[in-house]
Amino acid sequence: MAQPPPSAPNDTPSPAKKIGYIGLGNAGYPLASTLAGAGYHLVVRDADISRAQKLVDEHPDTSTVAALDDANAFKDVDVLVTMLPNGSIVRDVLIGPAGVASAMRAGSVIIDTSSASPFHTQETAALLQQANSGVTLIDSPVTQEYAFTLAKGDATLMVSCSNPAALELAMPVLKVMGKHVFVMGADHEMKTLNNYTSAASIMGLCDALIAGQKFGLDSAKMVDVMNVGTGVNFSTKESFRTDGLTRRFESGYQLSLLLKDMKIARTLIDEMGPHSALSDLIIESFADADEIAGPGACHTQVIEGWEKKAGVMLKQSKENGTG
Repeated sequence: MAQPPPSAPNDTPSPAKKIGYIGLGNAGYPLASTLAGAGYHLVVRDADISRAQKLVDEHPDTSTVAALDDANAFKDVDVLVTMLPNGSIVRDVLIGPAGVASAMRAGSVIIDTSSASPFHTQETAALLQQANSGVTLIDSPVTQEYAFTLAKGDATLMVSCSNPAALELAMPVLKVMGKHVFVMGADHEMKTLNNYTSAASIMGLCDALIAGQKFGLDSAKMVDVMNVGTGVNFSTKESFRTDGLTRRFESGYQLSLLLKDMKIARTLIDEMGPHSALSDLIIESFADADEIAGPGACHTQVIEGWEKKAGVMLKQSKENGTG
């Protein structure tokens, strides 16, 4: 079993040994598991206590459960990782009435991997400094090249941190969770714009698949052509091939979360540059689809919005090929 790196010289931070992890959802659970598997001791928390207990049961020698109201459970962690639904929840968990940051020791680091508004994250970092100036918040949202690779440590992490010592402490932890770690300088911004670009490709793909089928083309074969042509993108290679066209709808990413990200993207684009009509179109179309698909829908169920408007249903395909 791999262990954290050996002790560093006196002029560098000691390596992290104990890690807190809050948020064990579809992304948080596999990421936390990679850390436990690498030999770090984890203190885990989730609103669903059964998920925290499940992780501890799988890694009994390297993990323990923290109660929802016990901030002191994280007082000895070197690094705390958060993976939560939105920035408001992150702020409440860190510096709310029962926030854990006040109990954390000086020199410790918080790595926020959640999907949040970059403006909200900046505000949270400033408030955290007021609450506990000895703790550094590192902004490090997550994306991935292929579906279902988070449990393999194949995530892509975008990292923003102006504190060299904090970044040095966090980097080994980041590299366990991520195959690619990019120090960007503005990372929830990068995550937001990455998701915006992906959503734009999804919108184009939905248009193409519906129009193609109505013209007589096979949707799975269309995707096969795109994947060896200039139309290739993440959705054609991964999520729509494996979960959309198969109608399995189990990508692990909810349509409502993608819609939330698009609203953040529109705010960012409007703040930083000229207003984009495309962001309005994406939000309108995805909101309609989210209402049609219903609560908890997989993001690939966005196609149901196009199907309803066009009065057709895409032909169901096999995951590993056409037909």
